Amino acid sequence: MDRRSFIRGAGLATGAAAASTLAAPAIAQEMPQVRWRLTSSFPNTLETIYGGAEVLAKSVSDMTGGKFAIDVFPAGELVPGLQALDAAQAGTVEAAHTVLYYYVGKDPTFAIGSAIPFGLNARQQNAWLYHGGGNELINTFLADYNVVGLPGGNTGTQMGGWFRKEINSVADLQGLKMRIAGLAGRVVEPLGVVPQQLAGGDIYPALERGTIDATEWVGPFDDEKLGFYQVAPFYYYPAFWEAGPTVHFLFNKAAYDGLPEPYKAALDAAAKATNLNMLALYDVNNTRAIRSLVGKGVQLRALPRDVLDASYEQAQTLYGQLTNDNPKWKAVYEPWRQFRGEVYEWFRVAEYTNDSYSYAQQAAGK
Repeated sequence: MDRRSFIRGAGLATGAAAASTLAAPAIAQEMPQVRWRLTSSFPNTLETIYGGAEVLAKSVSDMTGGKFAIDVFPAGELVPGLQALDAAQAGTVEAAHTVLYYYVGKDPTFAIGSAIPFGLNARQQNAWLYHGGGNELINTFLADYNVVGLPGGNTGTQMGGWFRKEINSVADLQGLKMRIAGLAGRVVEPLGVVPQQLAGGDIYPALERGTIDATEWVGPFDDEKLGFYQVAPFYYYPAFWEAGPTVHFLFNKAAYDGLPEPYKAALDAAAKATNLNMLALYDVNNTRAIRSLVGKGVQLRALPRDVLDASYEQAQTLYGQLTNDNPKWKAVYEPWRQFRGEVYEWFRVAEYTNDSYSYAQQAAGK
């Protein structure tokens, strides 16, 4: 063999081997193997919201060369859906995928991290959490529960829910038994509603049996899958209590603190990807599902103005009471309220005027 050819060939082989070595993530060569369990608050039949946890798990695995693995479990498989926070807090699991307003029974402050009535839309919520001090405020609050939180999804503005009878005024709310999440129950209760807290999988049978008269869940895509239209013909909008609800990943603090820094960075990046992906998926899926539901005879209705006005007044009264009585609420709510006022001013200038004009033209068939 020609010596120069041999050297050239050896050089190519050595270069290929080096390239192969460099192509493998350095993190996979140096970091420990970690395996976590994550419990979701959602059934796996709701692939968009439940699927957020699967997006996180796959992204983290891909970014760490499989070294950091997260096994995802649907609601009820390890713990009931509304006990996801408790499981992460106790270390029964290392992580949970849930909505903070599920836990307002522990402290109403939880709701501010996800959504409160007449609050922020999805873009505004992300702005507050990522760059308006929101994440820092929420994690200071969550420290008392032994968890660390990262935003991990958003549904966009939700629908006001399914009703067995038509709602024409506040008077029609008297005695209405409604599954409704977060602080919204405390807002509508003085108007006559009897609020109920039910996990997603328990809603349909309760509505079918008449145990409840109405329910809200998310929006057209998920609601159609759960079959609510089969037992409640009136579909109201909007959910004034969920203009842009954040879904959170919660990590047991000891488990999170014990991670290598690159794994924490992978969790952060994966959670942000999940947050973006979920909202985009809902915008696509809800667009299709609302047409399907109307085709099945669902009757769309706007919530009456007097219901909105009365609810707004009740919400402001409640927030004032909580600010006076609950220092933890006050510490999060007051900066949030200031941010809301400022971001609303900006959105009214360009976003609102542009959207209002364009939607009016489209509705007019132009």
